[in-house]
Amino acid sequence: MRNTLTVRAGENFHIVLWLAKDVAWLQDWKVLGISMFLPTFLMAIWIAWRLRSDRGELLHALAVVCWIAANGVWMIGEFWYADRIRHLAVPFFVAGLLCVGWYYLVLLPLRIRRAGSGPHQGGLR
Repeated sequence: MRNTLTVRAGENFHIVLWLAKDVAWLQDWKVLGISMFLPTFLMAIWIAWRLRSDRGELLHALAVVCWIAANGVWMIGEFWYADRIRHLAVPFFVAGLLCVGWYYLVLLPLRIRRAGSGPHQGGLR
Protein backbone atom coordinates (compact mmCIF):
# COMPACT_ATOMS: atom_id res chain seq x y z
CA MET A 1 0.00 0.00 0.00
CA ARG A 2 1.31 3.42 -0.92
CA ASN A 3 2.27 5.75 1.88
CA THR A 4 1.24 8.96 0.10
CA LEU A 5 -2.16 10.57 0.08
CA THR A 6 -3.89 10.05 -3.25
CA VAL A 7 -5.79 12.86 -4.90
CA ARG A 8 -9.00 10.87 -4.59
CA ALA A 9 -8.48 10.40 -0.84
CA GLY A 10 -7.71 14.11 -0.58
CA GLU A 11 -10.93 14.95 -2.42
CA ASN A 12 -12.92 12.72 -0.08
CA PHE A 13 -11.36 14.30 3.01
CA HIS A 14 -11.92 17.73 1.47
CA ILE A 15 -15.66 17.00 1.43
CA VAL A 16 -15.54 16.35 5.20
CA LEU A 17 -13.73 19.64 5.80
CA TRP A 18 -16.12 21.55 3.54
CA LEU A 19 -19.20 20.09 5.22
CA ALA A 20 -17.82 20.89 8.69
CA LYS A 21 -17.15 24.49 7.57
CA ASP A 22 -20.62 24.87 6.11
CA VAL A 23 -22.38 23.32 9.12
CA ALA A 24 -20.49 25.71 11.40
CA TRP A 25 -21.48 28.60 9.12
CA LEU A 26 -25.12 27.49 9.11
CA GLN A 27 -25.16 27.18 12.90
CA ASP A 28 -23.42 30.56 13.32
CA TRP A 29 -20.48 28.94 15.11
CA LYS A 30 -17.97 31.63 14.22
CA VAL A 31 -14.80 30.14 15.71
CA LEU A 32 -15.38 26.70 14.20
CA GLY A 33 -16.44 28.16 10.85
CA ILE A 34 -13.34 30.31 10.53
CA SER A 35 -11.07 27.55 11.84
CA MET A 36 -12.48 25.12 9.26
CA PHE A 37 -12.09 27.59 6.40
CA LEU A 38 -8.29 27.48 6.34
CA PRO A 39 -7.85 23.67 6.10
CA THR A 40 -10.70 23.48 3.57
CA PHE A 41 -9.06 26.16 1.43
CA LEU A 42 -5.58 24.66 1.76
CA MET A 43 -6.82 21.18 0.85
CA ALA A 44 -8.45 22.64 -2.29
CA ILE A 45 -5.13 24.24 -3.22
CA TRP A 46 -3.30 20.94 -2.58
CA ILE A 47 -5.77 19.08 -4.81
CA ALA A 48 -5.31 21.66 -7.58
CA TRP A 49 -1.53 21.37 -7.26
CA ARG A 50 -1.69 17.59 -7.53
CA LEU A 51 -3.92 17.83 -10.62
CA ARG A 52 -1.74 20.42 -12.38
CA SER A 53 -0.58 17.97 -15.05
CA ASP A 54 -4.09 17.75 -16.58
CA ARG A 55 -5.39 21.16 -17.62
CA GLY A 56 -9.04 20.09 -17.51
CA GLU A 57 -8.77 18.67 -14.00
CA LEU A 58 -6.70 21.65 -12.89
CA LEU A 59 -9.27 24.16 -14.12
CA HIS A 60 -12.05 22.34 -12.25
CA ALA A 61 -9.91 22.21 -9.11
CA LEU A 62 -9.12 25.93 -9.42
CA ALA A 63 -12.84 26.63 -9.73
CA VAL A 64 -13.30 24.85 -6.40
CA VAL A 65 -10.50 26.95 -4.86
CA CYS A 66 -12.31 30.07 -6.06
CA TRP A 67 -15.64 28.79 -4.77
CA ILE A 68 -14.23 28.13 -1.30
CA ALA A 69 -12.56 31.55 -1.27
CA ALA A 70 -15.92 33.11 -2.17
CA ASN A 71 -17.64 31.09 0.56
CA GLY A 72 -15.04 32.28 3.07
CA VAL A 73 -15.62 35.94 2.21
CA TRP A 74 -19.38 35.44 2.33
CA MET A 75 -19.17 33.60 5.67
CA ILE A 76 -16.95 36.29 7.24
CA GLY A 77 -19.37 38.92 5.99
CA GLU A 78 -22.32 37.16 7.56
CA PHE A 79 -20.47 36.55 10.82
CA TRP A 80 -19.02 40.02 11.42
CA TYR A 81 -20.33 42.52 8.87
CA ALA A 82 -24.11 42.01 8.89
CA ASP A 83 -23.81 40.46 5.41
CA ARG A 84 -22.73 43.81 3.94
CA ILE A 85 -19.61 42.50 2.16
CA ARG A 86 -21.19 39.69 0.15
CA HIS A 87 -20.38 41.62 -3.03
CA LEU A 88 -16.68 40.99 -2.31
CA ALA A 89 -17.29 37.28 -2.93
CA VAL A 90 -18.51 37.91 -6.49
CA PRO A 91 -15.04 38.15 -8.12
CA PHE A 92 -14.13 34.74 -6.67
CA PHE A 93 -17.31 33.16 -8.02
CA VAL A 94 -16.69 34.81 -11.41
CA ALA A 95 -13.10 33.55 -11.43
CA GLY A 96 -14.37 30.01 -10.77
CA LEU A 97 -16.88 30.34 -13.60
CA LEU A 98 -14.12 31.60 -15.90
CA CYS A 99 -12.01 28.54 -15.05
CA VAL A 100 -14.72 26.04 -15.95
CA GLY A 101 -15.95 28.24 -18.79
CA TRP A 102 -12.49 28.18 -20.36
CA TYR A 103 -12.49 24.39 -20.11
CA TYR A 104 -15.95 23.84 -21.61
CA LEU A 105 -15.85 26.59 -24.22
CA VAL A 106 -12.21 26.37 -25.34
CA LEU A 107 -10.22 23.34 -24.18
CA LEU A 108 -12.87 20.63 -24.47
CA PRO A 109 -13.97 21.60 -27.99
CA LEU A 110 -10.29 21.72 -28.97
CA ARG A 111 -9.76 18.21 -27.56
CA ILE A 112 -12.82 16.95 -29.40
CA ARG A 113 -11.66 18.50 -32.68
CA ARG A 114 -8.19 17.00 -32.24
CA ALA A 115 -9.64 13.57 -31.48
CA GLY A 116 -11.80 13.81 -34.60
CA SER A 117 -8.97 14.89 -36.89
CA GLY A 118 -6.99 11.70 -36.52
CA PRO A 119 -6.12 9.36 -39.39
CA HIS A 120 -9.57 7.73 -39.35
CA GLN A 121 -11.59 11.00 -39.30
CA GLY A 122 -14.32 9.16 -37.43
CA GLY A 123 -14.74 11.38 -34.40
CA LEU A 124 -14.21 10.37 -30.80
CA ARG A 125 -13.15 6.83 -30.02
